Amino acid sequence: MTMKQWLFHHQNQSQRMAFAGVFAILLPIFFPHLFRPLGRASPSLFSEWVAPRPRHLPLLKAASNRHIPIRQQSELWAPLPDQGWKACNEPTTVSSLPAHSQGYIQVFLDGGLNQQRMGVCDAVAVAMILNATLVVPHLDLNPVWQDSSSFSDIFDVDHFINVLSNEVKIVKEPPREYAWSTREYYATGIRPTRIKTAPVHASAQWYQENVLPVLQSYGIVAIAPFSHRLAFDQLPTHLQRLRCKVNFEALAFVRDVKVLGDLIVNRLRNTHHQALGSELRENIDGSGHEGSGKYVVLHLRFDKDMAAHSACDFGGGKTEKLALAKYRQVLWQGRVLNSQFTDNELRSQGRCPLTPEEIGLLLAALGFSNNTRLYLASHKVYGGEARIATLKQLFPLMEDKKTLASADELAKVEGKASLLAAVDYYVGHRAYLNSKTIRPNMVLLGPLFLNKSMVWPDFEAAVLNGHRNRQGQIRLRKEKQSIFTYPAPDCMCKS
Repeated sequence: MTMKQWLFHHQNQSQRMAFAGVFAILLPIFFPHLFRPLGRASPSLFSEWVAPRPRHLPLLKAASNRHIPIRQQSELWAPLPDQGWKACNEPTTVSSLPAHSQGYIQVFLDGGLNQQRMGVCDAVAVAMILNATLVVPHLDLNPVWQDSSSFSDIFDVDHFINVLSNEVKIVKEPPREYAWSTREYYATGIRPTRIKTAPVHASAQWYQENVLPVLQSYGIVAIAPFSHRLAFDQLPTHLQRLRCKVNFEALAFVRDVKVLGDLIVNRLRNTHHQALGSELRENIDGSGHEGSGKYVVLHLRFDKDMAAHSACDFGGGKTEKLALAKYRQVLWQGRVLNSQFTDNELRSQGRCPLTPEEIGLLLAALGFSNNTRLYLASHKVYGGEARIATLKQLFPLMEDKKTLASADELAKVEGKASLLAAVDYYVGHRAYLNSKTIRPNMVLLGPLFLNKSMVWPDFEAAVLNGHRNRQGQIRLRKEKQSIFTYPAPDCMCKS
């Protein structure tokens, strides 16, 4: 997918929404992997699960019986107007490669798919900062998912190298004289060619002062850890746009992911498709609300890492609290800032991930009816079916990969968590081409869910008012915010 395609949903949407009405619901990313030590094994599974009861039962009952006016549904699915921005993606036909490379840079990336993507983008930018040659990044074994998928298993390597060929030289492997520079080599001792001290959100100057001398001395340098190791601020425009180009153009998924993703998108758009193992009702019609291929893509982001790192209470009782506390201790050795606050303090500040029940209530309050087709784009939801039961109660037409594709169609990605996540990523970003993207207002929602006397009309009104300007409108990036989440103005130009 190109950056132009990804950003295209911000431009002239009224001409495109006739093709397919799609919503993408993106929950905040809390980056729990940021503080995980390299090479630490995943803790053993705990006997922890006690199925939680609904925590907002009065709201849930009212939402189940909600009536949504046709006009509200039409407004909900209506496209955004042209906001006057376009992608700055002029093709680079002239090479800007340095005459002489300073050496080879390797990075070892941990975390989930999103975190690894951002690490790749930063690695390309650091290679340009240092006039170095980048070795295709190494993806570490994910200790939570137990997935050993390599870069080439997930991304089209040749496409990656070719798209960036005029800006940064990239090689698949280091040359023979540096064959010793491997992940295993750096895991067995202190090595002078490994940089372990890169600070979070380091400046370009830091790399020039601390990494370049090592690179010039040895001809190769390995940076690990590398997640979130390049600043979003005080970088020249050409570096910011290069990072966007990597994310939105160079990082294309392998063919198996795209084929399966396209199949899922086509079945979501086909209102007559009968999902495997479930019965679908006909959607309403094609007059601007549910029906005619309209659906919501939900990125739930409620896995065990997220739940544990948040230090919030999710209603699973003392057993769950103790299990998540032990999980935090094993993975982060107590270095979790949130754990010093009470659950009420965290929720009042909007620092707790929304549960599937709370997401269901949010969607209902926004005006989505129980006829809405919902695609759940999540690898694993902490608590499984028991945790998402209330969401299904509100939205019975909920789908995922396994309801929309057969076992044979899933065979090439089954059991490979990174590839499964890539499929969901692809489906979600396909949706962006014709979508509004709702970003929940966590600071608003936290206190709302703490208020146990809240009645449905007040909750609905507060949610609607708090999300009128959070449905895909262009928001200019502020200091320290990600250029990947807020690409304007760094990667966009006025149209």
